[in-house]
Amino acid sequence: MNASRAPVRQSSVRAHNLALVLQTVANSANRPSRAAIAAATGLTRATVSALVDDLVAGGLLAELDPAPRTGAGRPAAGLALSPDGPAGLGLEINVDYQAACVVDLTGAVRHRFVARGDQRLLSPADALAALDDLATQARATAEADGLVLAGAALAVPGLVAPGDLVRVAPNLGWLDVRVPEMAGLPVTVDNEANLAALGELRADGAEPTFLYVSGEIGIGAGIVLDGELYRGGRGWSGEIGHVTVYPDGRPCRCGSSGCLEQYAGQEAVAADPDLAAAALGIALSAVVNLLDLGVIVLGGGYAPEFARLRSGIEAELHRRVLTAGLAPVTLRAAGLGSDAAMRGAADVVIRGVREDPAGWLAQAV
Repeated sequence: MNASRAPVRQSSVRAHNLALVLQTVANSANRPSRAAIAAATGLTRATVSALVDDLVAGGLLAELDPAPRTGAGRPAAGLALSPDGPAGLGLEINVDYQAACVVDLTGAVRHRFVARGDQRLLSPADALAALDDLATQARATAEADGLVLAGAALAVPGLVAPGDLVRVAPNLGWLDVRVPEMAGLPVTVDNEANLAALGELRADGAEPTFLYVSGEIGIGAGIVLDGELYRGGRGWSGEIGHVTVYPDGRPCRCGSSGCLEQYAGQEAVAADPDLAAAALGIALSAVVNLLDLGVIVLGGGYAPEFARLRSGIEAELHRRVLTAGLAPVTLRAAGLGSDAAMRGAADVVIRGVREDPAGWLAQAV
């Protein structure tokens, strides 16, 4: 049978409508009533009321007391995402730290944990075991707060294959490392700059198209085009740290030489911020010329160093970007600062619940 002519199952219609109602509430600037949701979605009031009842019972929506009203008629109760429903566990492992955060359905960070230490001194198995301990601590704290974790996602500084396989993370010394469950939860794994870019995209006032650059010991980038993360043909886009800025320059851990990472990584910024800014400006100019991006967001370790790096980077952008005189590039610090990657990781989990509330309700029964 032609797929386009296949009958639509009642369960599929319900799943679609549950997601529609939940997204309508999530995207509303106010707390919409059931009647307002019916008007916005085109669903009948009876259908909306039944769907809202299910979402409230499942801990995804909260029905709030109406505000006092002086006019005629009874004010309707408003609906909002429930802060006490399912939550996401965001994890990050980087060269010199591990981190975890618990983010509720509204996007609020409820708990945050950071463990400092050089991960290069650990085997992949030992590093992941330590991260599992941190994740278990986060889960216990969340559950003590009445939250149920819907899943976990991990940000790593490397190339990730579909699933849970880190193909290569040069700065950690990892090669073909499979990530196990964390705190008893299956884990979605992605590049840290990609997840940081997604976290920044969800922040208030974010632009729909920008380049996110994460500066730690290594350097990664997330490319967001029209509200979507660009991953490339094999999912490995954004390795700006290995763009050559000085062809005859310093050897890099990747096996090449003159890579941006050798001149603008966290250690290089501390040693010579002017050189780091110039190297960043050279690499960023090439990306802007290629992709016609108007906004660059500096995150990770670059965010707290933004004031020191800004003028040097902007000087190179002005000098090297072909369209700089027509449309100057906007350079800004990440709104989420150094937490963007683990926030973005938690957001992957939360987005999954928002986009498939029927799946969560079935699981929670």
